[in-house]
Amino acid sequence: MLNSVKAWLNRHRYTHPGEGELPHPKPLRDQPLDQTRLVVLDLETTGLNPARDQVIAIGAVVIHGNAIDLRDQFDLILRRPELDISETVLIHGIGPEALTEGHETEDALVHLLEWLDGDPILAYHSAFDKKFLEKTVRQQLGYAMGHSWLDVAELLPLFFPKAETGGRGLDHWSEYFGLQASTRHHAAADAMVTAELTLIVINKALKEGVTTLAQLDEKLRHWRKLNNMKQY
Repeated sequence: MLNSVKAWLNRHRYTHPGEGELPHPKPLRDQPLDQTRLVVLDLETTGLNPARDQVIAIGAVVIHGNAIDLRDQFDLILRRPELDISETVLIHGIGPEALTEGHETEDALVHLLEWLDGDPILAYHSAFDKKFLEKTVRQQLGYAMGHSWLDVAELLPLFFPKAETGGRGLDHWSEYFGLQASTRHHAAADAMVTAELTLIVINKALKEGVTTLAQLDEKLRHWRKLNNMKQY
C-alpha cells in the first residue's frame, strides 16, 4: 500500500491528492463548530529549530460532536534511530531504544494523512507543529500538506481576554482551568490537554454566537489585527 501511495505522490509532487487517493484538506468554511471533526495535534521533536531538528513522536485526539472522541486517537513514536536525542531525552523521555523500535516513518506519515482525513488541525502554538510536520511530510513523502490550522494559544486569550494565567504556556492555561496532563511533554498527553482547552474555547465561542469554523477564523483574524495595531 505504501509503495502505491508513494508512486502516486511522485507523480503529483507538491500538489493536493486526487479523488480516491489521500483525502482533500478541508478549508475553514461554514462547518458547524459543534458537529465538525477537529484534530488536536502535538509533536515531540529533537529540538526547537525546524531547519535542523526532527519529529520523533506524533500524538493527536479528535473533537467531534462537542466532545473528545476517545476512540479516535493517534499516538506513534517514529522509527528514527539515526537521530541524536541526547539534548532532549530528559524532556520528552523518548530514548534511543524507543526510536529504534518505533514505527517506520513513511508508513506512520501515510497513516497519519489518511487518519487526518483532511480535517482542520488545532495545536498549541500551531506554527511550531505546522512547520515541523509539513517539513517532515515533504521530506519523507514529497507531499505538500494543505491542511487548515488553528492556534489554541491564540484562541484562548481571544475568548478569555481577562484571564490571569501568570503566563502564556500550556501549563499556565491548564492550571487556570484546573486541568492536569497525565504526562507532560508526551505528545498524546499534551494533545489531550490541548483538546480539553479547545472544548472550553468552543463552548465559549458558541455562547458568543460563533457557530462555524469560518466565523471562528474571521474572529481570530480580526483579533490578530487589533493586537498588531496595539503594538504601534
